[in-house]
Amino acid sequence: MQASVRKELHDNGAAGRTATVIIDNTAKLNTLNSPLMLQLTGCIEALARDPALRAVVLRGGGTQAFIGGADIREMARLNAATAETFISTLHRCCMALRRLPVPVIARIQGYALGAGLEIAAACDLRIASEDSRFGMPEVRVGIPSVIEAALLPRLIGWGRTRRLLFTGEMIEAPTAQAWGLVEELAAPAELDAVTNRTVQAILKAGPTAIRLQKALMREWEEVPLEEAVRRGIGYFSHAWETKEPQRMMQAFLDVGKERKRS
Repeated sequence: MQASVRKELHDNGAAGRTATVIIDNTAKLNTLNSPLMLQLTGCIEALARDPALRAVVLRGGGTQAFIGGADIREMARLNAATAETFISTLHRCCMALRRLPVPVIARIQGYALGAGLEIAAACDLRIASEDSRFGMPEVRVGIPSVIEAALLPRLIGWGRTRRLLFTGEMIEAPTAQAWGLVEELAAPAELDAVTNRTVQAILKAGPTAIRLQKALMREWEEVPLEEAVRRGIGYFSHAWETKEPQRMMQAFLDVGKERKRS
């Protein structure tokens, strides 16, 4: 079966659409080569144009790996010029995920290594099976960890990032959770149910509020604290222009009145 990236759209009625994006290269632990990276970027950018989209789940095909890394066979043929093109293509995948206007949940089962861990770090939330393993083994094949590996210190701190990047060693899922690399663990048989529970929680929130929240959090990453607070005030005011707060707050108050009557 030819490696591919495919998406499955899920209709949630008035709550809008969600999508599952599957990186399917199971024969090679879902490793990413250039064609797959281009497919993934194109798929995510197309989803970004869907105004009814509410959330995206990103997963690997099969059960052995989320993404086992970048394709070493392709990388072994690179030179200085083509290496820059290759790694820039991977960076565009990560940026497409970060720029997607709705939350992206990495559903991780099996290996999340190198490029796979960078892709996971670029997602908003990470939910992993208890048998997952994580690592940044690039130094073991003669290259540094780059691009979205720069997100790791914000997630797990500098010391733990150095340990992953300098040793190339893998860590188990419980350690990844303790470090803050993943938000939730699940038994393999329960992984889809736990992931869907998070999706359903997002669907209960205001669609516009979620999009504003993700956009604001991206800005928080890039500006000093005082500026981040100032921008948040602007986002708060903008939310009221959408009429979503008035509608949802009134519904909340109406439920409270009904409970008092009963």
